[in-house]
Amino acid sequence: MASVTSTNPTGERLLTKPFVSVSAGALIFFMYIGMVLVVIPRFIEDELGYGEFGVGVAVASFAVAAISMRPFLGRLTERFGRRAVMMTGALSAGAAGAVSGLVGSLWELLILRGVMGIGESAVFVAAATLVADLAPPHRRAEAASYFSVAVYGGIGIGPSIGEWVLADDRYAVTFGVAGLLAVLATVPMIGVPSRVKHVEDPSLGKVPLFHRAALWPGVVMACGVAAFSVYTAFIPDHARQVGLAGSAGLFLVYSITSVTLRIVGAKLPERLGERTMVTVAMVSLAAALGLIGVVAEPWALWVGALLMGVGMAFMYPSLMANVVNRVSDRDRATAMSSFTMFFELGTIAGGLVLGAVGQAFSKQAGFLGGALISLIGLVVLWRFVTAVPADALGFVGVAATEPSHDSTH
Repeated sequence: MASVTSTNPTGERLLTKPFVSVSAGALIFFMYIGMVLVVIPRFIEDELGYGEFGVGVAVASFAVAAISMRPFLGRLTERFGRRAVMMTGALSAGAAGAVSGLVGSLWELLILRGVMGIGESAVFVAAATLVADLAPPHRRAEAASYFSVAVYGGIGIGPSIGEWVLADDRYAVTFGVAGLLAVLATVPMIGVPSRVKHVEDPSLGKVPLFHRAALWPGVVMACGVAAFSVYTAFIPDHARQVGLAGSAGLFLVYSITSVTLRIVGAKLPERLGERTMVTVAMVSLAAALGLIGVVAEPWALWVGALLMGVGMAFMYPSLMANVVNRVSDRDRATAMSSFTMFFELGTIAGGLVLGAVGQAFSKQAGFLGGALISLIGLVVLWRFVTAVPADALGFVGVAATEPSHDSTH
């Protein structure tokens, strides 16, 4: 019989070997996501012959497929374990990405984008849930900050690799390299716990497919992600129109800013409050997109990239901690699955709605639409999202992990 090791959620240690393993796997996997982000718009416009709306539909297809799986990922993560879900998602997403450069029509690409979306959602839900499992209750926002360094760091580094490999038109090679990165991400994932056991409370009843604790924090997250989605979709081509050689430098500035703030400011949500930090995030996103939408100059793009980094640094960790701190251990995977569903809902808004605005009017109009959505998220934050008091974090039950060789359940 496999031994059981306590995660000691009330202790102070955060940077454990499992935490490093899940973060390393996420870093490599999201480098793959970053490569695809910057290559897809150019591939659709230059090779398939579609405009901004085609780019938006491709972004939305990724999100729609991911949403279709979100209600079930919480239960799948509990049934098969965090590690199995992470590795399966990375392998399926990698396979779809590797062959994307070989398609000759938009509908074929949309199918592959759907597979990528399902794979990405599996990786993220399982990894984010495990991070919350491993963190002490009063350090979950800090843990999410460190973990998101890997996620958004990978997204920031990936475009630079993508544009370097792509050069002018090496699409098949670039998609192939991206797919290989997703497969390589499974190597450090071997070091994460197979599953997590929790103290069960029979009075809680059946785990729901959607957890209500995720609703309003999720809406705020969706607004921020919609803003980020329009940025990633339009900035590669807009940067060249404004006079830059490409967008890799902008993504790098964004990434460095976001990663730096996530590291040095990891403890700010606990010190200053969740709503304060999310307010900083939403205002920064609105300012970034508003500036880019109004001023078509290279300097505005560089300042905008900096502000985007500030916004994305502080949004997710505080909102994630708010959700996890209001649910039981048993409901954690479902709550995270429900919360992260709003990433895709925000992507749809940024892809379809703002993509249509960009197609009908201009990319600048799309950027301004993203700024407006960010401000809507700010209103929702202050109207409906309530911070969890620090003295309410002790209710979380004791969790335990089985070693990675266990496969009996």
